[in-house]
Amino acid sequence: MKTKFLFPNRFKWLGWLLFIPAFLFSISISLFDINIDQVWRIKVFAFSDTFILNSKRYFTWIENGVLDEVLLFCLVIGGILIGFSKLKMEDEFTNKIRYESLVWATYLNYGLILFFTIFIYGLSYLNVLIYNTFTLLFFFILRFHYMIYKLNKTTNDDE
Repeated sequence: MKTKFLFPNRFKWLGWLLFIPAFLFSISISLFDINIDQVWRIKVFAFSDTFILNSKRYFTWIENGVLDEVLLFCLVIGGILIGFSKLKMEDEFTNKIRYESLVWATYLNYGLILFFTIFIYGLSYLNVLIYNTFTLLFFFILRFHYMIYKLNKTTNDDE
């Protein structure tokens, strides 16, 4: 079957290589409240030096700890490669599972955002929005691979 928008299967291992360590480091940093602002401090180009509305300098170079940005890039790029790389055996039913998993993950993700919007406020809500940058991919990957696992298990049980 011809699929236009999926990466070749060989990219899936690279996705796992990026996603798993970044996910574990990010969860550890969050759970143990580790300050990473002083890690990997380098000069970077910034649209503003502080919050956009309070900024006195725009389009400038600042010194910033970039570990959080690197982890987020690894999470997102890894998640995209995992979720949108072809399986070894890709067919119409696999595409249906991929589509339904993506829709399911989208509903769950935005349902959780609405729920947290009602019950979480202040800077804690900012954490919800930060986690939201990769939770849609995370839910999609979990659901898709679980459904493929169930399909393979059912197929193997029938034989």
